[in-house]
Amino acid sequence: MNMMIAIVGYALFLIAGAFMGKRAGSKMSLYMGLGSGILVLAGYAVSLQNAVAGYTFLTAVSAALFVVFAVRLVKTRKFMPAGALFLVNGLFLALIVRTLLNL
Repeated sequence: MNMMIAIVGYALFLIAGAFMGKRAGSKMSLYMGLGSGILVLAGYAVSLQNAVAGYTFLTAVSAALFVVFAVRLVKTRKFMPAGALFLVNGLFLALIVRTLLNL
């Protein structure tokens, strides 16, 4: 899989989720989704210059989101949106870690 597509797709997924959260009445979802999407795009930009630094940064961002959504899933016990975001972040985290280890 082309990592650029995966990373940009993940960032767009987070940004789209931000606007879905806003539509549901959560300004915090808007801010956090936009912020995390921008951080992912920044990590991709860094990876173009220094792959190890960029993928390490992406691992940290993804791991933080993985923990956030795990906590939300435990608290709410609802698959949507916390469970879905937990799964997507887990898959992305695994992909990034695998890529980082193969550098």
